[in-house]
Amino acid sequence: MDTQTTKTELHAKMCTPCRSGGQPLAEPELSRCYAQLSEGWQILEGRRLEKTFTFKNFKQALDFTNQVGQLAERQQHHPDIYLSWGKVVIQLWTHKIGGLHENDFILAAGIDRLSQP
Repeated sequence: MDTQTTKTELHAKMCTPCRSGGQPLAEPELSRCYAQLSEGWQILEGRRLEKTFTFKNFKQALDFTNQVGQLAERQQHHPDIYLSWGKVVIQLWTHKIGGLHENDFILAAGIDRLSQP
């Protein structure tokens, strides 16, 4: 399966509710999901995704932040968003399980699509 097809499939999924006490993704599923994201995403401490997006000015960064917020509401999965002049930092993890769930990668793939020209 080529990478573009994989990205489309991940983006096409909807986040599903997860339960407290569930287990975070482990290898090889973690690597499979991570490989489907665009460049720039990092896995921090083995339990969070983070990516910094840069923009020409505050308005563009704010507009992007609002688009991410709308997507998060549709997916019912909400990232931590840090907005500053010309920059937006997105952090994703599933608080209920204290780590990464497929939902985090689904939302990250959707955010990638928002950032494409």
